[in-house]
Amino acid sequence: MGEGWLLTAEMLELAETGAKNIVCTQPFGCLPNHIVGKGMMKPIKALNPEINIVAVDYDAGASRVNQENRLKLMLANARRNLDMHEDKVEDKVTV
Repeated sequence: MGEGWLLTAEMLELAETGAKNIVCTQPFGCLPNHIVGKGMMKPIKALNPEINIVAVDYDAGASRVNQENRLKLMLANARRNLDMHEDKVEDKVTV
């Protein structure tokens, strides 16, 4: 489970240092990454509601279209979150 826990620790470290968007790439259907890494994404998001995490599998069975769509969805969420943050800042400035 070492890799899976290291992946989780890296996501937590990124969240603590201010990263709001994390792409979690998982090669070759790595079982520890899938079980531990993906399993911890929901609790990490619960602790950091503003964080945007996406898991992308890179193995022979993963379609390129699925990988690209996951990244596009992640970028769309990142953009929406940025726009919402800018709106909040703008509201505070105008009040």
